[in-house]
Amino acid sequence: MNRFLLGSPVLLALAACAGAPTPRETAAAPEMLTPSIQRVLAEEVARPTRREVVRRILPHNVRLVVYDGGETRSTASGVVIGSELTSKGSVSYVLTNAHALELKGLAAPRLTVTLEQRGEVLEYPAEPVASGTVPDMDLALLRVRGVQLSPAELADDSELEPGGDVVVAASPFGKAISLSGGMVSQVEWDHEIKSPRMLKTDAPIGYGASGGGIFSLETGRLLAIVEGYRTAKVGFAVAEQNYSFDVPMPGETFAAPSSKVRRFLQDKGYARLLTPRAAPATTARR
Repeated sequence: MNRFLLGSPVLLALAACAGAPTPRETAAAPEMLTPSIQRVLAEEVARPTRREVVRRILPHNVRLVVYDGGETRSTASGVVIGSELTSKGSVSYVLTNAHALELKGLAAPRLTVTLEQRGEVLEYPAEPVASGTVPDMDLALLRVRGVQLSPAELADDSELEPGGDVVVAASPFGKAISLSGGMVSQVEWDHEIKSPRMLKTDAPIGYGASGGGIFSLETGRLLAIVEGYRTAKVGFAVAEQNYSFDVPMPGETFAAPSSKVRRFLQDKGYARLLTPRAAPATTARR
């Protein structure tokens, strides 16, 4: 009898626990949440995945080839920064590096930009219309007639923060557009004009990636244009023969930030390309 009486509170407690609702069952209905919590939850649901952002970024990027007659002399990367419809037809504009357009010593220089979409390769002739001075303004603008390409959207200065996740889209070694990921490792500010003047990322790149785009993985906007990277020379000996090669240094890929791109376009008379278009541009054949 005593044992039964002593156990009664335990049995009653177990019964009460068994009937208690689980935390999931007691979760507040959406209308009971505060507006700030509802906003955070909505942003999480609406935030695109990495794959969705990359899918949106890829059409903005092209490969640049410099020919001399029928021979390839150099390759680089570029980013579509604007498109417009003129009285003479569609025109697109591509950003790249000024040093990528070095044409001295070429007998019959010819420039093209190449866009690849699902196995289809589209190549268009291009002409330089503006160029900065290396190294202060290592940017150049190409005009591509007869086609309307998809332009990238420039990021605001506030989006350039160390630690931000980025993806670099470029054409290293003259191959198709490839991607590398990393983060913003440094933002150097010009304190006189209160604007970023250089961005660094630890995303790995290769030769030919100059002019490629560095995009935010959060917004898909263009943060910067790759200008170059610092390397370390590695040497070794094999069978009494000395060999050496350059290795990019982690965190030392440097680029022209979006603020610098804006200044370049404004100074060269192409500020109109900074105005968002009412409808997105589409890719079309010449």
